[in-house]
Amino acid sequence: MSLNKLTCPGGRAVLVANYLIGLREGLEAALVVSILVAYLVKTERRHLLPRIWTGVGIAVAISLGFGALLTFGPRGLTFEAQELIGGSLSIVAVGFVTWMVFWMAHAAAGLSGELRGKIDDAAEAGRWSLMVVALLAVGREGLETALFLWAATQAGTDGGQSAWVPLLGAALGLATAVVLGWLFYRGALRINLSRFFTWTGAFLIVVAAGVLSYGVHDLQEAGVLPGLTDYLFDVSGTIDVTSWYGAVLKGIFNFSPQTTKLEGLAWVLYLVPTMTVFLLTMRRRSTKKRSTKQPVAA
Repeated sequence: MSLNKLTCPGGRAVLVANYLIGLREGLEAALVVSILVAYLVKTERRHLLPRIWTGVGIAVAISLGFGALLTFGPRGLTFEAQELIGGSLSIVAVGFVTWMVFWMAHAAAGLSGELRGKIDDAAEAGRWSLMVVALLAVGREGLETALFLWAATQAGTDGGQSAWVPLLGAALGLATAVVLGWLFYRGALRINLSRFFTWTGAFLIVVAAGVLSYGVHDLQEAGVLPGLTDYLFDVSGTIDVTSWYGAVLKGIFNFSPQTTKLEGLAWVLYLVPTMTVFLLTMRRRSTKKRSTKQPVAA
């Protein structure tokens, strides 16, 4: 691995973009685990903790296996088949991440109570029920993370970036999320989760728009969608994707110097309404939260 890819501005942009993805996705799973563990400890049911960790371990193993399957599975296929699979999975990843962003916007406030109720039900149901609760809670986040990181990595490395740079960024983000989850559990860290999920949610929507555009381009190369040479703009003679600014644009926004009209249309039709609805949703939640804290006049 050459450090030149990492020390150049473009490499750092890819690293930071995927670090934030890994941090955002990993923190959700880390928060779930910290809530599960803290509740068992506070209710003096430490003997049930191994079941939680077993479920977490299985979820991590499944997510890693899914990521390996995405990475190495299509390599023996034809170019058109690889592009078809890559484009389709990119669009699926965008759908999952969009759902996750809006789900977290609505469910963050009641997440702790919901998980505690599931723990109580599972503890009474049987030996393996708690393991299943942890597996499903973490596994859902893990599969979404693996799929979205794979799609973002495919898009980010298309401009000449080495594949290990985005993967390193994602790994560092996930490691940071684990540390933050432990600090949450210990009560040593207090941050405004609503503000955190607002900013990172908006960032993920921007990244998802680029992944969607890249997925459309893959489907055009596979021959499924038309307009592969019908460009909205072509600035390849002006912007070099191997330059620092080209790599920054590619790493963060998945910008392509040769963008087809269908790619541009998909980007706009996804980003504008999705970002508008998301910001309005977060603003409405913030306004409602402030109104409930105000004292009622006599």
